[in-house]
Parts: sequence; structure tokens; C-alpha cells
Amino acid sequence: MSTFQRARSEDQREARRQAILQTAAGMLAEMPVSAVSLNELSRRVGLAKSNVLRYFDSREAVLLDLLVQLAGDFFTQVGQQLPEAVEAHGPVRARAEGIAATLSATLAAHPTLCELLSVQAGVLEHNVSAETVAKYKRDGYNSLAGFTGVLRQVLPEFSEEEAAEATRTIVVFAGALWTHANPPQSVRDAYAADPSLVFLPEGFAGSLERTISIVLMGLLADKAE
Repeated sequence: MSTFQRARSEDQREARRQAILQTAAGMLAEMPVSAVSLNELSRRVGLAKSNVLRYFDSREAVLLDLLVQLAGDFFTQVGQQLPEAVEAHGPVRARAEGIAATLSATLAAHPTLCELLSVQAGVLEHNVSAETVAKYKRDGYNSLAGFTGVLRQVLPEFSEEEAAEATRTIVVFAGALWTHANPPQSVRDAYAADPSLVFLPEGFAGSLERTISIVLMGLLADKAE
């Protein structure tokens, strides 16, 4: 296990924070959120648990910060992809379907982000300070706002409020569908024994693509009434 000198400069403190976050991301590639412990995180990063707590309130605070980073990277990536993947002057349904296909495929390629989204409200927003939650919310809303602007570029029929509602709804559905598409072993065993029990036959990406299309077209239909 590596040992660290006390971080004295702001650059050193930020490097320490990033080492903790990168270690947490590596753990999530091996195990579910429920198995990520502060003790094991501290051991892997080479710090005493008390030193990790100098930088983050708790295990949940680490994962919230990681969620913000991954979400920011995702929205930057998809914000670059959407204008290229969606025909700007095509029929509105075709544009909505193009958005849905791009978002669902890109989210499916970011399993750690989806895992964290699936436990955001039920797990990660517990055992953290109000200050940590406020910072997380502000940073997250900034990322959402950037993507909302991109969404309006390819679906200018949306007002800013409608695009923001669509973005929030898509994020919520992504987290919810991820839990059903990645059930525990006992559920997978039951599905293997009786495929008729499978809750999402189309899998995560297919179900999310369909859901996003419904959300976008539903908001547009509501607008037209």
C-alpha cells in the first residue's frame, strides 16, 4: 500500500481528491455500490480512513462527487454527438427518435454512471451534509443546463422549461430502468429458468430508447394541445 505525504498546496489537495475518486471508480467496475466500503476505498487509495474523511463527508459523498464528474463527461460527450446524429431539418418524430437512439446507446456505454444514477436518491443523498448536497445539486444542475441547451438545438420546438423537464425525466428513467435491467443473481436465475418473467425483454438500451421517444413525443403532443 502506498503512503502519502500531507497535502499542503491546493494542487496537492485536488490531486488527492482525484485519486480517491479514481479509486472509487475502479471499485465500481468490480462491484456494486452496496459493496463499496470506506475501509476498502481507504486501503486501495493508500490513506487512513480519517484522511479520506478530510476530503469527503462519507462514502456517499465520494460517490456523489464521482457521479457529478461522470455525468458532466457524459453530457459533454452526448452534446457533441447529438448535432451530428440528428438531422436538424428532419421531421420532428425522426429527430426525437434519433435523440432517443443516441442517448440510450451512449448511456448504456457508461455503466458506472447508470449504476450511480440508480441509487442517487435512495442511497447517495443519505449520510451527507447539507453543504455536500447543495454543491452536488448545483454542479449537477449546471451539467443538465448545458445539455438542455443542446437538446433545444436539435428540438427547437421545445421551450427551455420543456427541454429541462425532458432532461430531468430522462435521467430519472435511466436510473430506474438500470435497476430492472441489472437485477441480483436470484432474479437472473429466475429469468433463466422462466424467460416469460423477464421484466425488460428489450434490455436496458432498448427500453430506454423507447422511453425517451415517448417522453419527447409526449411533451411535444402536450405542447400542441
